Amino acid sequence: MDSTHFDCAQCGRCCTDLRLPLTIAEAIGWLERGGQVDLLCEAIAWPVEPEADNAFAAYKRQRTFAGKSGELPIRVGVTLAATFTGPCPNLGDAMRCGIYAERPLVCRVYPAEINPFYALRPEFKLCPDKAWQAPTPFAINGKMIDAVTRDAIDASRRADEESVGMKRALCERLGIDLASVTNEGFVIISPARERLLAALLDVQQDAQAQNATHTAWTLVSNRRATVDTLIEVGALGAMHTQASRNAFQYIGL
Repeated sequence: MDSTHFDCAQCGRCCTDLRLPLTIAEAIGWLERGGQVDLLCEAIAWPVEPEADNAFAAYKRQRTFAGKSGELPIRVGVTLAATFTGPCPNLGDAMRCGIYAERPLVCRVYPAEINPFYALRPEFKLCPDKAWQAPTPFAINGKMIDAVTRDAIDASRRADEESVGMKRALCERLGIDLASVTNEGFVIISPARERLLAALLDVQQDAQAQNATHTAWTLVSNRRATVDTLIEVGALGAMHTQASRNAFQYIGL
């Protein structure tokens, strides 16, 4: 039986220099406290529906919305992320979280994985060695046994699925039509705080807007071969240095 042991060492490493994924409600709260939230946009080609027993494709489909890039059907994923340089603005003295009772789900889950297709790998985490030397098991054979963490993972997955329509409407409201190619990088858009907050509040309450269809996405890459391939299949592709009609950053993987 393969068990992973863990106990938070309160080192603060996971609270520094981050883009922290948030739910819609968490993003609203973060903005209301004066923080910055970015949108990370990526897309995957979806020319045909995968087989019904393709669990990974089903997981992706539940967390993305349909669109088109030229003639190419795609699915677009949007992540709302709190962005900060240095320590988290909510991190206080002695590495204590100032919003612990209201901290984002991703903070409650870490260092576990939300995506069920990713294994927990301590060597890929920021936690020091001593955190992994706790006497109590954290996971057994990759399955979480900590009930609080398990509940947070489930809540995060539900929030991802339930917010897809709102994220599509949010892109419509903000005029966002750029996305990276999944597994190559992220297009990062940073709307003004008040504008983003107003748009989030609007789409949260406007069920009709959540059914809008966005069909004019440009796929951005820092790889010339990727852009050439996209154009060959009838998609709208652009190098990250040329897609300048909207202000954005591009981070390649």
